[in-house]
Amino acid sequence: MKKVITYGTFDLFHEGHYKLLKRAKELGDYLIVGVTTETYDRSRGKLNVVDDLMTRIENVRKTGFADEIIIEETIGQKVSDVLKYKIDIFTVGSDWTGVFDYMEEYCEVVYLERTKNVSSTMLRNEAFHIQRIGIIGNGRIAGRFISDAKSVSGVNVQGVYNPHSDSAKKFAKEHDLNFYKSLDKMYEDTDIIYIAAPHETHYSYIKDALEHDKHVISEKPLVFKEQQAKELFDLAKERGKILIEGIKTAYCPGFTKLIDVACSGLIGAVRYVEACFTKLEDPDTRELTDLKYGGSFTELGSYCLLPIIKLFGTEYENATFESIRNEDGLDIFTKCNLTFKRGMATATCGLGVKSEGRLLIAGTRGYIVVDAPWWKTTYFEVHYEDPNLVEKYSERFLGEGLRYEIADALNQINGNGKSEFKLTRKESIAMASVMEKFLEHENREKVVQVSFKNISRDAGEVISGLGI
Repeated sequence: MKKVITYGTFDLFHEGHYKLLKRAKELGDYLIVGVTTETYDRSRGKLNVVDDLMTRIENVRKTGFADEIIIEETIGQKVSDVLKYKIDIFTVGSDWTGVFDYMEEYCEVVYLERTKNVSSTMLRNEAFHIQRIGIIGNGRIAGRFISDAKSVSGVNVQGVYNPHSDSAKKFAKEHDLNFYKSLDKMYEDTDIIYIAAPHETHYSYIKDALEHDKHVISEKPLVFKEQQAKELFDLAKERGKILIEGIKTAYCPGFTKLIDVACSGLIGAVRYVEACFTKLEDPDTRELTDLKYGGSFTELGSYCLLPIIKLFGTEYENATFESIRNEDGLDIFTKCNLTFKRGMATATCGLGVKSEGRLLIAGTRGYIVVDAPWWKTTYFEVHYEDPNLVEKYSERFLGEGLRYEIADALNQINGNGKSEFKLTRKESIAMASVMEKFLEHENREKVVQVSFKNISRDAGEVISGLGI
């Protein structure tokens, strides 16, 4: 007898689950199915599980494919189960390809083709159905999004679109997704559009998706103009759709706890915020070659503006910018100074100059410090006048952090608006306003640089003509 084992959460049981179990059964004579507990799911970062354990077990039993059902409740259990039940084949979906290669020491490992198109739950749950996601753009962040989406119950990434077809085809094959030649076709197959395209395309893609009655998660910055942000949020409201800006930090548990502590009065009234995010980027990347929309502030500024806007509000009085530039005039290090009625703040970003990246929140009774990478908030300290008095806080940050924004978007779509406070419409509009002021500043700087070059050239020609 050839024994096969597979595992899963099997939440909101759908045709993808059914086909996986059917294929798994066909691999041998006896199929054991491990169904995960809620506690284990939480420990491994699985979010938004809807059905309870007994419901999920019963749904697996009803398929008729499982000869035996066991419960998976601890990390490392898979190896002991394979040994205990004398398993010949361990199998999971192809979206986990490579992850379980270590099991080859104990049995044969088979990755089964995943079901790319999941349209709904097989049980026709009236309260919930599978939200199908289509991705526009296939940069680095898109791959990380797909990885984290696997840890959110109730969503399925259907496919990808990119006007650069060859790139999208390669990406779709790599991640076992559908490749869409047209947006209209992808709109037909999806409920949510995730936009991971270049910054300057966000406005048109968001507007088009909303006009096709799709929910939208867009990478930051949402747009570069305040009025565009207002227009898009108004359109989303008019269409009854969710629009959120994908600044992952805003949705992670550690950052929520940090803002709660900062606003609790523990450090008194907040008077100054300093947020710094720098990384040394490859000179050939889009961020350092796009002279119009690239650079450090458009790439990283949203992260640094986030805690400032959350703590001081959206009504800033003034915004000024100072930059260090490369030979092309692109900012590789920018400092944005913001003033508010209640205090002031500095947002510092760099792609070509490295600095200590920390977040400092200064108050009238103490301060909070979060070391880099503070944008993945896992640990922070509260300090007071007495240097011996230090309070320490910690929180988990799982995967790439994108699962938190996906889960919150899903909650809002399903009618649970409790997550909306994490990044509000007004806050995204305020950040778009700062971005707009930065680009206006950049345009003025470029005019000055061109004028200076012309004056220098003309002066050189005069001096040459005089024979000096």
